[in-house]
Amino acid sequence: MAYQIPEKLKKLQAYEPVTEVYKVRLDANESFIDLPDEIRKEVLEAISQVEFNRYPDPEAKELCQCFGEFFQVDSRLLTAGNGSDELISLIVQNFLEPGQTMLTVSPDFSMYGFYAQAAGAKVEILDKQDMVLCAEDMIQKARETGAELIIFSNPCNPTALKLERQDILQIVAQTDALVVVDEAYMDFSEGSVLDEIENYGNLIVLRTCSKAFGMAAIRLGFAAANEEITRILKAAKSPYNVNSLTQAAGCAVLKHREYLQECTEKIKESVGELYAGLKALKEKKQQIRKLYPTSTNFVYVDIKAGETVFEGLKKAGISVRFMKGYLRICAGSQRENQEILQSLENLLQ
Repeated sequence: MAYQIPEKLKKLQAYEPVTEVYKVRLDANESFIDLPDEIRKEVLEAISQVEFNRYPDPEAKELCQCFGEFFQVDSRLLTAGNGSDELISLIVQNFLEPGQTMLTVSPDFSMYGFYAQAAGAKVEILDKQDMVLCAEDMIQKARETGAELIIFSNPCNPTALKLERQDILQIVAQTDALVVVDEAYMDFSEGSVLDEIENYGNLIVLRTCSKAFGMAAIRLGFAAANEEITRILKAAKSPYNVNSLTQAAGCAVLKHREYLQECTEKIKESVGELYAGLKALKEKKQQIRKLYPTSTNFVYVDIKAGETVFEGLKKAGISVRFMKGYLRICAGSQRENQEILQSLENLLQ
């Protein structure tokens, strides 16, 4: 009998990041700030000490210590990952049995559903009302569906909106599911539940170094949870999942607290300028139907004939994300912000 590919894999659709070259890249929510020369030299020095013939530290202890000191989290409660994506996949595949239910929301990060589908789990989706997530609705949906795992981003990618801290904790406290809160953009906002991981037996918080800290190139993320969940994550992950180069570079950069805080503030200033520019455009251009407030490093915009505008921006050498009628625009440098605002001025009616 010939081999048959599992049905769950036949339906998988690959994630398609932007691969074309554009003069202005505002599509991936990356930082527009690259490392300064003095820190880059420290990174290169740290990498030069790596023993290339040896496997990396399987638990990335020094790296977790650096991250823990930065965020005041016990490093023993941290699991380092090859980006948050690896950790999401790890959680979904190991905390859900085939056929069990994962609950997420829409719109939100598309990879949650992708990993659940690959794991053979059932995906239930709570549609947001005017892009706002309601804690009571989430709790009710979790009970109705019997969800074993709940996952969502806060602040949200792509809406840029934030659920308040007390609402997050209400969901954690009033459901029987494992609750995974993806705080990839929390550096730009307030209300993290990172300090609550020891108070709940069903909470995992994800953080990344790709956004505010500008380390997207080395793929580095962390899962924070209580002792028991952390033990399981470390047992279930690949033994050498974070390579030695990433560990060395991550430690070198994370030791520069003041620099990273300055970067975060610069990005917040940039997104404020971008938002203000879009708000001014909205007053003049009827095509902009709604501009959502932002708690992230990007802005979410409802634009009439959005796909036409999206294609027009591409022709102008500017890349953003088009998402079912909406544009998600990441804050860039002052020059990049000015270029997209000028292009939108020319394209919109």
